[in-house]
Amino acid sequence: MGKQKLVFASANPGKIRELHELLDPIGFEVRSQAQYNIESVDETAFTFVENALLKARHATKISGLPAIADDSGLEVDALNGAPGLYSARHAQRHNAGTGDVANYEYLLKQLEQVHGEQDRSARFRSVLVYLQHEHDPSPLIAQGTWEGYILNEPAGVGGFGYDPVFCNHDTQSAAALLDKQTKNKLSHRGKAVAQLVQLLMKTS
Repeated sequence: MGKQKLVFASANPGKIRELHELLDPIGFEVRSQAQYNIESVDETAFTFVENALLKARHATKISGLPAIADDSGLEVDALNGAPGLYSARHAQRHNAGTGDVANYEYLLKQLEQVHGEQDRSARFRSVLVYLQHEHDPSPLIAQGTWEGYILNEPAGVGGFGYDPVFCNHDTQSAAALLDKQTKNKLSHRGKAVAQLVQLLMKTS
């Protein structure tokens, strides 16, 4: 029996790779929205859940396949939860460049006067939604968090996004220093996927 195809409503190659690694072993073939020429939808909502639903609904409507969408971000307590929903565009929104390096460099600049692990506390948050079709009235929703703090300078070259500056409490090291298997087990997205898998198994 072949694997169940689903489309992942993301243009982020790092997220697509991670989700594939997490779902492939349990029988799902994850396809990116780019394979169906699906343009990214505007993320106009004010919560992770609502944004994820927007993206999943858009992807399943165009592809005709079940869709998974993720909305995730980094919440820094000293910044009242920012960058949060705007993590991917944090530097750009402050005219400080674009891309991963610009984002975490701007974050480090914001925290220059904040010292100590406790005062630099932060967490990654991931929300995943699964829709069987565009009008699915009962989406599956899973969430995961990964607690840690922001380092004073980047470390490691693995991962993506804010991984070089996020020190997780599980290993007391930058997320960018972790191998894929360890990160997938510990990360916010790994936890959300594990929760989503349990939900999928209950409904299958």
